[in-house]
Amino acid sequence: MPDPKIRVLVAAEVEHFLQYVGVPPDVEIEWIAAGDPVPEGDHVGILPLLSRRIDAEVLDRLPKLTVVANYAVGYDNIDLDAARARGVAVSNTPDVLTEATAEVTWLLILAVSRRLREAEDLARSGAWRTWHPTLLLGMELHGRQLGLLGAGRIGQAVGRRAVPFGMEVVYWDRLAQPEFEAEVGARRIESLEEILATSDVVSIHVGLSDETRGLIGHAQLAGMKQGAILINSARGSIVDEDALCEALESGRLRGAGLDVYEHEPEIRDCLKRLSNMVLLPHIGSATEDTRRRMFELAWSNLMRGVRGEPLVTPVLEAG
Repeated sequence: MPDPKIRVLVAAEVEHFLQYVGVPPDVEIEWIAAGDPVPEGDHVGILPLLSRRIDAEVLDRLPKLTVVANYAVGYDNIDLDAARARGVAVSNTPDVLTEATAEVTWLLILAVSRRLREAEDLARSGAWRTWHPTLLLGMELHGRQLGLLGAGRIGQAVGRRAVPFGMEVVYWDRLAQPEFEAEVGARRIESLEEILATSDVVSIHVGLSDETRGLIGHAQLAGMKQGAILINSARGSIVDEDALCEALESGRLRGAGLDVYEHEPEIRDCLKRLSNMVLLPHIGSATEDTRRRMFELAWSNLMRGVRGEPLVTPVLEAG
């Protein structure tokens, strides 16, 4: 009899990228669409999207599971304690989406600071009559302060891009980043209140955890510099969106740009109706090269995990 197949579950939405990897003859893929529940079975690996919750209930349906190879740099969709208790390894896709996410962050910074949404609406409407000295005045970035909440890979990539714009870079992080400081002249600020109060643009780059959930709420928004801009390309639940709507409606903030939301794909009506709000549908890593590299890395972790080999980018080792 032939040897039994190694059965794995893979998000159907990434099937396009399978052409870039080799599928070993002893591996059998079962595709699982985002709206479908995880089936019970003898699957030994799963490659899910960030939108799929992998908790104790899901893990119990897969008693032979050895690895969860997340197709994302984040992994807040996975119950790590439940995985650890069952000896299931977990991986993510760091590094490969750093530059693409930094680019989208700057897309938001520029779009908000120069009122792109309002300008394009005016240009398309037919209501624009002539050039005027006070038409759609925005914020010039040169000489302004960019405050990074988090100076990991993505935060630093965003900070590097601020140098050609002539911005001063400061960051708030639990760890000092001396190489980053030397490279771009960045300065560490240890107080969240201080970096919010002094920065013209605040860009969020912390991971989602119990400590960062709701990190930016009413008090923090009220403490931001008058006329500042808030950018979030990290995780939606870091920002209290009701509080953000109030800060924008009151004029406390000049504007905001979001690529992530508290309850994706739902977006609050108050955010959608504000003209000083730029909204993107979570496209931070959405380039052909990045999404392919993400799959290649996730697939490599999956293939290693099902054979009991060390993962390339482990979040949690098996055992």
